[in-house]
Amino acid sequence: MLGDVVPELVLVVGGVIVLLYALAAPRRLQGGAAVLAMLTVAIAAAATIPMLDGPEAYTFAETYARDLPAVWAKLIVLVATAAVIALSVPWFRSDPRSGEYYTLLLFSSLGAVLLAGATDLKQFVVSMLLSSATGFVLVAYHRLSRASAEAGIKYYLLGAMTSASMLIGVAYLFGLGGTTTLPGLSTGLAAESGTGLAVAAALVIIAVAFKLGAVPAHAWMPDVAEGAPAPVAAFVTSVPKVGAFLFLARLMLALPLDGLGWRPLVAVIAAATMTLGNLAALWQDDVRRLLGWSSVSQTGYGLLAIVALERSDLALPALLYFLLAYVLANVAAFGVVVQLRGRTDRSAYRGLARARPVLAAILTITMLSFIGVPPLAGFAAKLALFAAAIDAGYVWLAILGAINTVVSIAYYARVLAPMYFKDLEGPVPVLSRSAGIAAVATGAAVVLVGIGAEPFFGAFDGIGLLPG
Repeated sequence: MLGDVVPELVLVVGGVIVLLYALAAPRRLQGGAAVLAMLTVAIAAAATIPMLDGPEAYTFAETYARDLPAVWAKLIVLVATAAVIALSVPWFRSDPRSGEYYTLLLFSSLGAVLLAGATDLKQFVVSMLLSSATGFVLVAYHRLSRASAEAGIKYYLLGAMTSASMLIGVAYLFGLGGTTTLPGLSTGLAAESGTGLAVAAALVIIAVAFKLGAVPAHAWMPDVAEGAPAPVAAFVTSVPKVGAFLFLARLMLALPLDGLGWRPLVAVIAAATMTLGNLAALWQDDVRRLLGWSSVSQTGYGLLAIVALERSDLALPALLYFLLAYVLANVAAFGVVVQLRGRTDRSAYRGLARARPVLAAILTITMLSFIGVPPLAGFAAKLALFAAAIDAGYVWLAILGAINTVVSIAYYARVLAPMYFKDLEGPVPVLSRSAGIAAVATGAAVVLVGIGAEPFFGAFDGIGLLPG
């Protein structure tokens, strides 16, 4: 049984080792914690890869799934975490408490991984709390920064409210279904319908919406993107979504279709999320807030796959590929911000292509991928999501997604056009080589994953969720 969770155990042990090191090491050696954290992530990834060929089954009394979607989710989370660690080293170099930061990062990754495999409501609660509690501290890690503290407080308050919603909803579902496992709820709720089930499901969905940055619990996303340390913003606005999307998919499969009709509800949330995110991004002059609202809109696109579950064979492959494409592009975009020492005013990006052509190219690649321009990864992701929605009978949602994509061109162009066609206003200092390498590597991955989309869809084809 423990063999099914070796990567998770590696993250736990690695996090504790990093913490002990940070407590014992003098200030000048705190950077060694990053090396230990990177080594932990590498070992966890090495332990995860063999699971791609392993048997799919429940473990720990049906509370945790070892299936291919969960394994792919672990790999996406670990790759993104490694990139964020590389971005964090120069950013936190002058912080005397930087060693502890990497422990929080590893435990937050663990929360996302556990959420991706959760098939039990208790497991869901523990994973959400682990992911959220570490996220609150990470966002407010620059305690002397007013923006960081403000973002942390807003993130915490919204998280506290949705956590209360989550606990009430979980208790309600347990009362209705007589069990907390998703396989058990699938049976126990089969005959349930009406207001009680709708309220219970809605309360849990609101909690997941917080983690996803979806309407109506999306408001923290732009504030965190703007105020949190830039590497943390890269992490918090993308990595937890991987686990949250997979748990939401598992939950939807466990709820009775006849008694609840959750599909139209998720469709409305998807429509509201992508539209609000894109419209709000149109007015942003702060690049980090723009990326935050962009992240909200991307969540809306991802929800198209949830709507199409069980109606389209393309739904789950589209979701996994979208998560891979989005996480890589989001980390790369914030990687450019990190390398540019956190510059965030849109006017500060004028003429960037002349001073820092590589960074300008990476930012261009990520934003074009967000739009869905071929051959970048975002193109295949959006194409698959729209096809899945159409296949599921939600043509109107796919059309709305296409309209939103056209709208998004306007606000990305407000950043990209001055980068190439305006004059440079001053020197453009950069942070360090390691942050630059991380940004370039993730940006290149967006291109490679886009060009190699077919093998990924081949690997995702035919896989299913437990329960499914």
